[in-house]
Amino acid sequence: MTLDALHAAVPEYIWNLGVILLKIAVVLGATMLHVAYATYFERKVIGHMQVRMGPMVVGPHGIFQPIADGIKSFFKEDIIPTNADKPLFFSAPIIGLMAAISALAVIPFFDGFVISNANIGLLFLFAMSSLAAYGVIIAGWSSNSKYSFLGALRASAQVISYEVSLGLSLVGVMLMAGSVNLTDIVHAQHNYPGGMYIIPQFLGFYVFVISAIAETNRTPFDLPEAETELIAGFFSEYSGMRFALFFMAEYIGMIIMSSIAVLCFLGGWTLPQFILNMFPFLNHVPGLIWFMLKLYACIFFYYWIRATLPRYRYDKLMSLGWKVLIPLALLNVMITGIIKIFLHK
Repeated sequence: MTLDALHAAVPEYIWNLGVILLKIAVVLGATMLHVAYATYFERKVIGHMQVRMGPMVVGPHGIFQPIADGIKSFFKEDIIPTNADKPLFFSAPIIGLMAAISALAVIPFFDGFVISNANIGLLFLFAMSSLAAYGVIIAGWSSNSKYSFLGALRASAQVISYEVSLGLSLVGVMLMAGSVNLTDIVHAQHNYPGGMYIIPQFLGFYVFVISAIAETNRTPFDLPEAETELIAGFFSEYSGMRFALFFMAEYIGMIIMSSIAVLCFLGGWTLPQFILNMFPFLNHVPGLIWFMLKLYACIFFYYWIRATLPRYRYDKLMSLGWKVLIPLALLNVMITGIIKIFLHK
């Protein structure tokens, strides 16, 4: 039976449900594979930047190291502190991971492939990003540990501060595209003379990159974890698979922030029209390839920053967010709005 015959044989709602479930399975499978090997490549890249080899023991060049790490986490003893608030302690890593996974639903990976092409895609991503912070805060509070609690307090203040600048940095993109639907934003960039919003929105892109690193608690803004001060911060008391769930949420968060950068500033799965006119054969390259190459470049940037910069001081971090990034983001919104009004006159 062909695919068209099967489509004609089943009711429309069952077909649509099957397509959505298939998309969810593909996106989840691909994301989890990327999460596993993002850890491997991070250790390799940072190892080479520090003139060492990184993982080399499990398989050729350590290629099976993520599998070994996964098996180790699964069978490791799950230690629960005696005085922990157990229902909240159990639910915190699940909240963080579910919020991160839910955000994948509105990300278009190439033209026509998105689980939910929501008109409020960008706003949905902000909402899920905020929801993930609850997992961190609950983990720190329920562990009944001073280190975890301090890490959670830092995380809550950091996320609230940088959520503002992150949202404002994308307002210029929304104004230029006239939409908060991510597919519409990519199409608007393709029709724009430069093909990408990174040039007219360089100020917004600068604010977005710094805010995204802070939102994902990555170096140099990893103060909620801060191993040298707080052991591991909000998840100090977690072990085994619960620890691994926080780890997965962090790497999915990196993939989501990198995807937003690709979709809102780097043209998504398209290339600028003038490049396609110069090299017509590039029209035959699938959009998914361009999307993934841009995504890998953004994730590599995370590794590069981690290997290069020391951890920021906490008061400097808060000062940077409120005194520099938010005013810059507001300035970018004002400039974009004025130019948009001027061009429409």
